[in-house]
Amino acid sequence: MTAEVPVLTLDGAGATGKGTLGLRLADWLGWHFLDSGAFYRALALCALEAGLKPGDERRLVSLAESMELSFKTRDGSARVFLGTREVTAKLRREEVGRAASINAAQPTVRAALLETQRTFLRPPGLVADGRDMGTVVFPRAPLKFYLTASQEQRTLRRHHQLKEMGLDASMAHIGSALSERDQRDGTRTAAPMRPAPDAIFINTTELGRDEVFACAERWVRRRFQVPATEESGAGT
Repeated sequence: MTAEVPVLTLDGAGATGKGTLGLRLADWLGWHFLDSGAFYRALALCALEAGLKPGDERRLVSLAESMELSFKTRDGSARVFLGTREVTAKLRREEVGRAASINAAQPTVRAALLETQRTFLRPPGLVADGRDMGTVVFPRAPLKFYLTASQEQRTLRRHHQLKEMGLDASMAHIGSALSERDQRDGTRTAAPMRPAPDAIFINTTELGRDEVFACAERWVRRRFQVPATEESGAGT
């Protein structure tokens, strides 16, 4: 990791608010944003479109090494592109998420994507959102957050998120999918989802977006010496 380039990481399970917080922090700081989950979802999408089965490591690694993924962030949201094709909505389909979680458990696939994720670390700084950002990808990051939330709240948030994207799924199905992924991501041998020893925990269950941002903002100002006179995103 380049010492001159600051990085902060956001880890935790799905629908805990990592993406929302990460985008807001990146916008406020003027830093780059990395959604590592989008890498695995994009790979899963490419594999499904190519007719590959989850678990075909050799061909998945080949796809991972040739995949061109980019993000365009604006006003607290991120658009995801595979080459020139926008795939933002497609990446949120449940079958894509399920395949992404299965693929992410394979060490060779993770290794193929590791260095690509690290290329996002460039001036003026990086906000990295994922499940192993603070433990594996950027273990020397000077500031690490780990977000948690109740299963009920996470299910409600994911349901709302899917509805906003024009997708639909039952609450029961969403809750089951979240639990299944938690189990798989938390028990895999390659980079299991877990908090870094020096991570700062934020339980977002009963917090609004502004409250979550304000909590993180205090730590960011302290750790990266952001002047208190700078306008923050709180309350916007």
